[in-house]
Formats: sequence, structure tokens, C-alpha cells
Amino acid sequence: MLDLKFVVENIDDVVKRLSNRNGDFTYLYNLVKLQDERKQVIMDVESKKALRNEQSKKIGELKRQKLDATHILDEVAHLGDDIKSLDIRLNEIEEEIFNIMAITPNLPHESVPIGKDESANVEVRKVGTPRVFDFKVKDHIELGESLNILDFERAAKITGTRFVVDKGLGARLERALIQFMMDLHAHEHGYTEIIPPYIVNEKSMFATGQFPKFRDDAFKVVAGDNAWYLNPTAEVPTINLFRDEILDNANLPYHFCSYTTAFRSEAGSAGRDTRGILRQHQFNKVELIKFTRPEDSYQELEDMLLHSEEVLKRLELPYRVVTLSTGDMGFGMAKTYDIEVWLPGQNMYREIGSISNAEDFQARRANIRFKRTKDSKTEFVHTLNGSGLAVGRTMIAIIENYQNADGTITVPKALVPYMRVNVIK
Repeated sequence: MLDLKFVVENIDDVVKRLSNRNGDFTYLYNLVKLQDERKQVIMDVESKKALRNEQSKKIGELKRQKLDATHILDEVAHLGDDIKSLDIRLNEIEEEIFNIMAITPNLPHESVPIGKDESANVEVRKVGTPRVFDFKVKDHIELGESLNILDFERAAKITGTRFVVDKGLGARLERALIQFMMDLHAHEHGYTEIIPPYIVNEKSMFATGQFPKFRDDAFKVVAGDNAWYLNPTAEVPTINLFRDEILDNANLPYHFCSYTTAFRSEAGSAGRDTRGILRQHQFNKVELIKFTRPEDSYQELEDMLLHSEEVLKRLELPYRVVTLSTGDMGFGMAKTYDIEVWLPGQNMYREIGSISNAEDFQARRANIRFKRTKDSKTEFVHTLNGSGLAVGRTMIAIIENYQNADGTITVPKALVPYMRVNVIK
């Protein structure tokens, strides 16, 4: 959530900057009117309460003197109802302001390229060279089914489309990738391991910006009168670790690597990537989360990007890094890098991870603050999140990039200690 005071005081600039996200944000001008009305209502309430207190004292004095106070009682008789009406209007105004702010996305950082969609994304670098095959390349679906390590038909029988059953060395490959990623980030990059709840509440979804905008994309879990949601990414439960807390400045920054199974309904993605495991309702993911001081967050973003890239470097997979344009960036993010891995089966780079700085946008929604000293005022932390990486998509990259002419898959050297085999066959 943006800073209301900043938005109102810089309304023209805010609307202009947000318009680069390809939306109509002129509705924000209503905030100026609402804030002016809010101030006036508060002044009126305070004025009437002061008058009521003043008159109450006069009434008390007259009664002590056994004098008639009827004329003053008549004057203040309506004040209670007036104050009640003003309080109701004040609550309505504050709810209107809150609802407007809740649907307003984050301001793009000044370094973010301006553009309508992914076509305006800017390539930062390419690492590695796509392999040249001397045989006809197969995609991960054909390879996975022929090796009996991915079973889509039985997954569809069990649940439905966009699910898979990992089998044999396919199951071991997924498990190996999770452990490899967690080991790398925890032991070498210094992150604290987290395995949070997979089910989250309404406040958690609001805090990270999933609600209200992406409510239709969430899986709801109902038990009796209680309702929760399956987390769409480890970012949600991990950011909410510190919701409504004031952090000790001495302990900042916090670095977490968080593993969860994530769930998304993929609303609005009908017809997109329906085959295989590129876009599923359920997938495993290792997420990197940081809580930092505001002045440190952009250096922390660059460090996080390198940590995510290291996964692909160790696995010797070709990839590229792009900076997302204003039109392709997520709702709550001020700046995002995407890492795109080369997939021979599609003959193109596809996203395997996003690394983002939300600045204080999520912290305001989640009320996560810190104090620089015991006597200083509270400030909002900056939150960052990044894929470290999406496990299923990493599996696709390994299966397709390490395929052999005989239909087997060579295991990347970095995974051999986890897989305990050199070839999937």
C-alpha cells in the first residue's frame, strides 16, 4: 500500500507514474477530495465535542447554583446526534480511502523501463550458450512419459488437469532440487531456512498484495465457519512472519529461504501452457525473502538476483536476466528482474524466477516496522522476494537441456550427490 500522505501531496506525479502500468488511475484524485472532507469532518467533530464539554460544565455550574439550565440543555440536545452522524460519515470516508488504496499498485522505481508489456522488457545479460543438438530434440513431456518419471494421465484421474505425478527418478529429481536449492541458499548464501504453513488467512493474503486484486486466483479452504487459502507462493506466509511487529534495527536485514508447495488456480490462463508442468495448479518452490532497511534494499535486490542465478550456474543451464517493464511488473512490486532459462523443447527462454523489491508497499499493508534507536520513530521496512527457484520449471530445464539421443537424461554434476545416479534411464 502506498503512503496516503505522499499520494495526496504528489497526486499529479503519482497518477502519471502509475499510468505507465497501463491503467487509468485518475480515480486517485478522489483521494484529495476525501482527505479534505475527512479533515473537515474531524474538525467539526472536535468542535462539537468541545462545545458539548463547555456547555456541560455550564449546566453543571447552573445546577450546583440551583438555577434553570433548560436553555442550555436545549442548545446541546442535538449535539449528540450531530456527533454520531459525523462519526458515521468519518468511518465511511476512511473506508472509501482504504478501499482505493487497497486496489492501487506500487509505484515503479525510476530505473524500470516504461512499456506496455513484456515486449518492452530489457535484457540485462545472457549466461551460457544454448546447446546445439545433433538429434531431434524432445520436450519434457515426451521424455518424462517415455522414461516413466512423469505421469500426467493418472494425475488427471486423481485430481484433474494441470497436475502431475512424479515417479521414480522423477520424484527423486524434484526432491534433489529442493534440497540442493535450500542447501545452497542456507549454507553458502547465509539465508535462514523456513518451512511455513501452506494454508494462510485473509490478512496474510491482503498483506502481500494478493487480495483483493487476485482473489479469483486463490484456492479457498473451508472448514465449518472458518476459511483459509492455499498459499500461492512462499512469499505470502514468510512475509507475514513479522506482520504487526516492530523489528529490532540491530537484527536487520533478515534473510530467509522458504520452501513450500504453492497453489494457483491460474484464473485467466485458459489455453496457456496447458501441456506439461510449466503452468500447474500445484508446484514446489524455494523462495528467497528479505526484510531490510530502506536505504539497503536495492543493493539487497542485486545480491538476491545473483543468489538466484547461482542455482542455474551450478546446474550449468543457459539463461538470461531481464528487467521487467512497467506494463509487465507485478501489482505490489517497485522493480522486478526475471530470470529466463533456455528450454530446447520450446526453442526459447522461459521465466524460471522473479526477483523483486516491493520497497515499503507490503510492509505498510502488513504493518511491519523497525526503530533505528530506542527513542527514534518507527519506520516501515522494505521487503524483497525472489525465486530460488521454481522447482518444476528447473526440472523442465534439466530434462530438456540434458537429454541424450537415446532418450536418457544426464544428471547435472551438482545433483549427482543428491540423485546418487549419473543418468536417468
